[in-house]
Amino acid sequence: MLVQPIQQASQSAHVVVLGNEKGGSGKSTTALHIAVALLKAGQRVATIDLDGRQKTFTHYIENRRAWAERARIQLELWAERARIQLELPTHYCVERAESSSIEANESKEVANFSAAISAIERSHDFVVIDTPGNDTFLMRLAHSMADTLVTPINDSFLDLDVLAALDPVNFAVTGESHHAEMVREARRQRRLVDGRLTDWIVVRNRLSALGSRNKRLVGEGLTELSKRMGFRWVDGFAERVIYREFFPRGLTALDDLDKATLGTRPSKSHVAAREEVISLLNLLHLPLSENGKRRAAARAEWYSVMDQPLQVHEVIG
Repeated sequence: MLVQPIQQASQSAHVVVLGNEKGGSGKSTTALHIAVALLKAGQRVATIDLDGRQKTFTHYIENRRAWAERARIQLELWAERARIQLELPTHYCVERAESSSIEANESKEVANFSAAISAIERSHDFVVIDTPGNDTFLMRLAHSMADTLVTPINDSFLDLDVLAALDPVNFAVTGESHHAEMVREARRQRRLVDGRLTDWIVVRNRLSALGSRNKRLVGEGLTELSKRMGFRWVDGFAERVIYREFFPRGLTALDDLDKATLGTRPSKSHVAAREEVISLLNLLHLPLSENGKRRAAARAEWYSVMDQPLQVHEVIG
């Protein structure tokens, strides 16, 4: 089915879409880190979860809200000043329609998605959209709206298969996958609608700290494919248990590294995770609004006056 992008206003929010048809690639983790980084940089951020079945992104944000409230209450019981700061975006979850008609389901889901976009596109600087790990009508629609498209993949040939077919002898790229062709069509549709280009970034997640033949060959495959498909690839998150431990509390590597926020003493893994997250966010080159930058500067100054300096003043630019 041909997907027509939702028409966006010229002054609408910058749309960041996380997409990959394979599950377990770190879409929701990456999405929340991007959203929180933008919030810490003073941007007005809304988030949309299009996976109405799993709702991982929604649960992550709900966990963050619940943990912030729990930590605030705990601090008050300890007679300490409530200083935990867990920024939260304006969030929408597009519920899955489950009637017996596929056409009716798509129509309802698109209407709900359109309503969410209409409610936030003029009042926010960024919209971060997490898509399901399978090919759906809504997933294609979101891809056709993306200003920045982020495709996280695990650093293995198994996950590279979502983008390309490989020669089994020399591991050279021999063709493009179904997902890569879908992205190509979505980007073409975007150009036809408003003439704007989509910046496509493939993010290598679960990277090994050690060099290996697999790591080198995957990198070579991505480099070759990037020339054919017109995307950039960057290193993302390493294989760290800490990212899995963040989820139940809704935390990110960008939050304050102290016991009040984490619920435990920070470790070297927390610090290393923060450094690689900041590196990734800088490589995305997201366009920060000047008003947002001023809000971040004013907030940093306020915290300084209150003798409570922020751990991260600005992580993207």
